Amino acid sequence: MNFKLLVLDVDGTLLNSSREISERTIKTLKKVQQNGVRIALASGRPTSGVLPYAKAIDLDFNDGFIISYNGAKVLEASTGKVIFERAIDPRLVPYLEKQVQRSGCVLAYYDGDEVVATDIENPHIVDEAQMNNMSLRQVDSISEAMADLGDDKATWPTEVILVNDNQQMLNGIDSHLQRHLNGVVDTILSNPYYLEIVGYQVGKSHAMSALVQKMGINMDEVIAFGDGRADINMLQMAGVGIAMANAPEEVKRCADYTTLSNDEDGAAIAIEQAFEEEQEKHEDTEEVPVDVLNAQNKNTLMGTLGMQYTYASPQRVEATMPVDKRTRQPFGILAGGASLALAETLAGLGSMIACKPGEMAVGMQISGNHVSSAHDGDTVRGVATPIHLGRSSHVWQVQVFTSTGKLVSTVMVTNSVMSKR
Repeated sequence: MNFKLLVLDVDGTLLNSSREISERTIKTLKKVQQNGVRIALASGRPTSGVLPYAKAIDLDFNDGFIISYNGAKVLEASTGKVIFERAIDPRLVPYLEKQVQRSGCVLAYYDGDEVVATDIENPHIVDEAQMNNMSLRQVDSISEAMADLGDDKATWPTEVILVNDNQQMLNGIDSHLQRHLNGVVDTILSNPYYLEIVGYQVGKSHAMSALVQKMGINMDEVIAFGDGRADINMLQMAGVGIAMANAPEEVKRCADYTTLSNDEDGAAIAIEQAFEEEQEKHEDTEEVPVDVLNAQNKNTLMGTLGMQYTYASPQRVEATMPVDKRTRQPFGILAGGASLALAETLAGLGSMIACKPGEMAVGMQISGNHVSSAHDGDTVRGVATPIHLGRSSHVWQVQVFTSTGKLVSTVMVTNSVMSKR
């Protein structure tokens, strides 16, 4: 399975118990993005609470996405452009308040950079504000606080939060709202003490569907990670759903696999394994027949310089080239320009293999370091491996060795990927 989208829950999955991203996880996520996989962070937090983590893994430089408010909002990390948004009608809020008025629940919602709540001293509300670097505003009634919002949906809240440490009570409210407001709102028990009321058909799985449609890919090309009840539908819908070891048993039962906990780099380890298997599969099944390539290049620069491909796949391309009158300097050593020609040839073939149907690659930049010499009569070997296979550019490292394995040159080649006209 060729994964093209990686969707990660934030708290309890991406973050450890200290609410930090480990160095291993950062390194792993940056690497998979360099290989062309796009990442979406999916959280119940407001967008502002996800942004610091998106920046930490370079989501804004790699065309990544942020799914916030448990799927009520999806945006591009690089531009802030909203792809999907669904709010809750504030005219429903008085009904919600009436249903919970004797429950002792604290009600809250997000308004810009504020958490607006009926009890700003509640420890869960305080933690929510601190966690997302937001201020607090006390109100007697959230429906009264929303009274002036009107019909402009851009001003409507993304969700209303009910907070209570009595989980049994929250379960009862959840069941009641599902019976009486079915088809109007959805409910999400994101924590034992949080019941979130969101717009109809809002959830991480719906947000993920919107992304899949935007990207033009299939759901079986998605791998998702999560640890909470709000992640269950997302894990079930993805091509592969992976639960964290710290997830409740009901979440693990809904996933395809369970990895280690968020304090054991569980997400990073599972991602590394998944993409290592993918790379091995490509190397095993997508090797290109080099005899056909060599026959096609007989009357090209490659043929003129005596180059011969010996191996070609999306992850590695190799070729040999003789050091003779065609490629040497007057002093009998390999010309630097011949090394660069070999490197550009290898990287060009690698990009051609890696391109999707309807795409082509052209050279943009090449730079080389010549560290030792190869002499007349020897045969050098070039090995090209990808450093970055993105949507718009490929970067290859090419190393040139003598027949005894001594490094002659290290060359970096950048190719531009574009659509065929």
